[in-house]
Amino acid sequence: MPPVYIIFGVSGSGKTTIAQKLSTALSIPFFDADDFHPVSNVEKMKAGVPLNDDDRFPWLETLSNKIAEWNEARGAVLACSALKEKYRDILEGSSNLVRWVFLEGSHQLIVQRMEARKGHFMPPALLKSQFESLEEPIECLKVSIENTPTEIVGEIIEYFKEHE
Repeated sequence: MPPVYIIFGVSGSGKTTIAQKLSTALSIPFFDADDFHPVSNVEKMKAGVPLNDDDRFPWLETLSNKIAEWNEARGAVLACSALKEKYRDILEGSSNLVRWVFLEGSHQLIVQRMEARKGHFMPPALLKSQFESLEEPIECLKVSIENTPTEIVGEIIEYFKEHE
């Protein structure tokens, strides 16, 4: 069964860009976890209200079920914040075919990126709450977002070639 790569980190860290490029490089489907949020969650975030665990758990369960489906199919690349260990546990479910990639970057760099992007529902003001919620992962590939997207994708591919 093929793995599902989960590209995770705080909003503005480049999850979607990196996940799309990795998807293309590996010729497997790309999915954005934000597309699976219920409308109520999106409305809360647009209003500048951080989501709580009660908001997130149904969304995480949906994603966990999708990950199991994607493992059965061709694999996939998922861009998802996955800020807490318990969220990552739900996402992984019983699958041992999840490959975690954490995009690391400074608050300052990410704020600059968020202020430059247009049309995203996540306002830069919520970034502080994301960093406060973030539980740094222990077992995963950690990649600096200071490199270019092409360099980051190359690093991811090389790492998993060596560790599979």
